Amino acid sequence: MNKAKTAMIAIGIVLLIVIILQNIQPVETKILFMTFRMPRAVFIFVTLLIGFGFGLLLSDFVKKKLKMK
Repeated sequence: MNKAKTAMIAIGIVLLIVIILQNIQPVETKILFMTFRMPRAVFIFVTLLIGFGFGLLLSDFVKKKLKMK
């Protein structure tokens, strides 16, 4: 089981490196009155973190609502 876990982690790291190397082109993102210029891989990662954070907040909110009933 330990070898399978190590192999899956290695495959995940290789896939992550491939995705990063394929998305190094800069992109411009406009948010309200500001313009940000960053590599596409950074943009994808930041978007992932924001979505993860909102998901955690929403799940916490739902858990509190269910406890109140």
